[in-house]
Amino acid sequence: MRSVCVYCGSNAGSRPAYAERAAHLGARLAREGLALVYGGGNVGLMGIVADAALAAGGEVVGVIPEQLVNWEVAHRGVTRLEVVANMHERKARMFDLSDAFVALPGGFGTLDEMFEMLTWRQLGLGDKPCAFLDVDDFYDPLLAMMDRMVAERFLHSEQRKDLWHGDDVDALFEWMRGYVPAHADKWLDEKRRKDLR
Repeated sequence: MRSVCVYCGSNAGSRPAYAERAAHLGARLAREGLALVYGGGNVGLMGIVADAALAAGGEVVGVIPEQLVNWEVAHRGVTRLEVVANMHERKARMFDLSDAFVALPGGFGTLDEMFEMLTWRQLGLGDKPCAFLDVDDFYDPLLAMMDRMVAERFLHSEQRKDLWHGDDVDALFEWMRGYVPAHADKWLDEKRRKDLR
């Protein structure tokens, strides 16, 4: 593992703990010798995680759509800033640059980016680890929704287990380094699988 993509809010959130966790993760990535790949912004948790990694001597690669550069939220102090045409290109480029994906607290964009990676993995388009690094149980309701997806047979239980969730950074790094992807079938209905043959 050489690089980790971090998805997180372009706002800092209501609690100091969110910023503290973002700074801790950024510095830890640098100490582990892992490049940070992120959305290229200088605002919110995005700016905090990038600044912490840079302050600790780490490599930081930002990938940002041209529209956001024009809104003057691009971080000009990162190791490398890649400007892409749109959000679709951003997600594909971040996937190419990263060996793992971690979501800190955030809003629609954070969830959109992480769930696209989870969907690609589910469809066999990648096998990179995905994790939600929690702060004060922020992601508990979302994980409960995933459990309901399993219970209602919209999601394979092995694919649900394949996702890490917790608030211990040491445990996160241990899990990422030892990650072995699940290879569960997306289709839960045997008849559906036969129809596709």
